[in-house]
Amino acid sequence: MTDAIVLAVVFPILAAVASLLAGLRWDRSGWYVAALAAVVELGLAVSILLSVLQGGRTAYELGGFVPPAGIELVADGLSAPVLVLVATVSLAVLAYARRAGPRGNAFYTVYLLLVAGLAGVILTGDIFNMYVFLEITGLAAYALVASGDDVRSAVAALKYLLLGTIGASLFLLGAGYAYVATGTLNMVDLAARFAEVGYTSRPVLASFGLIVTGLLVKVALFPVHSWQPDAYATAPDSVSAYISALVSTVSAYVVAGSVLAVTQSELKRMLAYSSVSQFGMIVAAFALLSPTAAVGGVVHLLGHAVIKGGLFAAAGVVARQTGARTVEEYAGLASRRPVSAGLVAVLALALVGVPPAVGFVGKWYIVLGAIESGAPVVAAVILASTLLTLAYVARVIERMYFADVPAVEAGGERAAVAADGGESTAADTGVGEESPVSPAMIAVVVLAAFAAVALGFAGTAIQSLLEPTLQGVFGT
Repeated sequence: MTDAIVLAVVFPILAAVASLLAGLRWDRSGWYVAALAAVVELGLAVSILLSVLQGGRTAYELGGFVPPAGIELVADGLSAPVLVLVATVSLAVLAYARRAGPRGNAFYTVYLLLVAGLAGVILTGDIFNMYVFLEITGLAAYALVASGDDVRSAVAALKYLLLGTIGASLFLLGAGYAYVATGTLNMVDLAARFAEVGYTSRPVLASFGLIVTGLLVKVALFPVHSWQPDAYATAPDSVSAYISALVSTVSAYVVAGSVLAVTQSELKRMLAYSSVSQFGMIVAAFALLSPTAAVGGVVHLLGHAVIKGGLFAAAGVVARQTGARTVEEYAGLASRRPVSAGLVAVLALALVGVPPAVGFVGKWYIVLGAIESGAPVVAAVILASTLLTLAYVARVIERMYFADVPAVEAGGERAAVAADGGESTAADTGVGEESPVSPAMIAVVVLAAFAAVALGFAGTAIQSLLEPTLQGVFGT
């Protein structure tokens, strides 16, 4: 199924062009093009995963040129399930955006380019093309953040752009040093050449330092993380759900992010600071150089994508139903909107790591790996971060279930504004026959809550899937 690998990258790009062209003739036809493309992308991702399960690592050589001279796309036990995650979340967010917005062919064109960029980052086999796909992903993400109707969205997108450009430049410089030191950019070949040249070589050290620093800038390592909360909090709800789940794959400083989350009053901003904290565990997991911790890092990455994407989607649903966007405004939500409150509670507790949710399984593997590696301080920091996560989650649950219902205006709960910045319609405000929240939006949040619990029982299966990859990395 090698053709599926290249199609997983190329097809969303072609669909983005089709969405743009369709907009010249049919207004707001982009959603249908994007939805069809997302279904095809999911089918391709599943076929790639099945191929990896049956035959192991699969590679596609572009143009028939053999690596290291040629460009290679690779699917293995790690990249294949992550690609399925990207495709699944992409389709789910499109279902959510059908009612929530933003709307317009330009939005869906950029959305599909983001899907293509993410697929390329996951599947690429050389570091220069990783830079190219990171830039596609970044540029698309900047545009999507700026698509919000709040002026803060434009400011957040500009901050995101400036820091993202710095990170990308550092990454590219690191790739250049890697090529100078080894004469190759293919990742597999680089691993062998680095060992031959020596890891203490100055070009090799410069390459590692620049690449790692560039990536950590792009993914909001503390203390250069300030762009991320602004981007998540001010972007449209659909965009927040997507980029929180997929675009930021790693972050850093665990406790600092949790403390900042505790002090926030706006729910989306609280969740954004939580991402800075939660992704830090993934950094710690892989830094331990332990197979057990690496499994925990992957499980936590997959679980966090599902949980955080679901929480942002749930926050958007509640905002459209009630107008509530701050923790205080969630007071009495359980009596007003019991289903929405229940979904928020399930996802929030999964984020803390309450068994049997996937949040618990990922942290369990990371803590075990830390203890096995003789790093009890890492285990203690993760436990401390979990307690801080519980602190801000408890605030939300307490307001929903134990606070009095606030007085509302004579017209009832505040109507939501049009998601695309235009004048509100019956579909947008709930005035009239049509609800401001579609069944698809609720279904996306329900699916995320179900997956957050179901994935908690899949730890052993994920470990088995990753075993061939881990053997190659750790030699175990």
